[in-house]
Amino acid sequence: MGLRIMVFLAVLTGVTGSPSVTTRPESDSADMSAHPNSVPETVEETEVIGQNKVPIGLEPEEDVMATGKLNPNHYPAQRAAKVVQHYLNTRYGSPYRVFGLQKVHSGNAEDVADSGRKYQLDITVQDVMSKSTEKCSAEVFFPKGKQQEQSSPQVQASSEELRKIDTNAQEEAFYQQYKNQSLLSAHLPDSYGRIEPEMEPLWHLGSVASSFTMLNESTENTLYNMAQVANITQLETENDQLKFDYHILLHEMVSQEIIHWKLLFSWSPSEGVKVLQMEKLPHCHDCEKPPNTN
Repeated sequence: MGLRIMVFLAVLTGVTGSPSVTTRPESDSADMSAHPNSVPETVEETEVIGQNKVPIGLEPEEDVMATGKLNPNHYPAQRAAKVVQHYLNTRYGSPYRVFGLQKVHSGNAEDVADSGRKYQLDITVQDVMSKSTEKCSAEVFFPKGKQQEQSSPQVQASSEELRKIDTNAQEEAFYQQYKNQSLLSAHLPDSYGRIEPEMEPLWHLGSVASSFTMLNESTENTLYNMAQVANITQLETENDQLKFDYHILLHEMVSQEIIHWKLLFSWSPSEGVKVLQMEKLPHCHDCEKPPNTN
């Protein structure tokens, strides 16, 4: 009997294996140290600003970046293309002309010696008001090291077709409306995510002004959008320029941080937006989260 029991236990052990041995799933052995910009196939994708799908919630690393041909839907190409949007707004934006990024068609990245990285992109941009679109090519250079601390990304891009959209009448009417009156407003959009039609030009003006900040602050590891205008104060008109003090909230998509900025800027139909002062405000722990405006 004792011999039979020993044989039975030996067979059972051979079938089930030793209880002290643990077999790891294959997924655990995958290389999880790869840079997040490589975007493994298992990463869930989500929409950014209702436009393009890019993965979120990944921790970027500055010293490892993709080169060569880029996936147009992933972070490296999307970040560089977003910088082009900010650049176009700083060049051509107004209360009635705001550029948005609609799609990235292709992208390529290359290292430039030890000075930085250059991106070449084919993208489609959209005029937010008319919904008209234009395909254009762009080049973005991100400096690195000490140069990154001293200068913002360098962009070469233009939008010839969208600039032809005539907004002169609306801009002149807006200018005359606010030239001799004061304005004090708060929260665009409101707590329900709504912006009244008569306030939309002021929201657009904030989008353009904030593009100066977002362009200046952008790196290969950031992705900025304006989340909310917390407060608007119109100051006395000087030299035929409308003058505004805006408190804006920027959403940095990679870190998911909401960053507060104070912008002092002027605008007129002839001179466009000129940012006079940018001040980053202390982090607010108790501030109300801005509404979702996607």
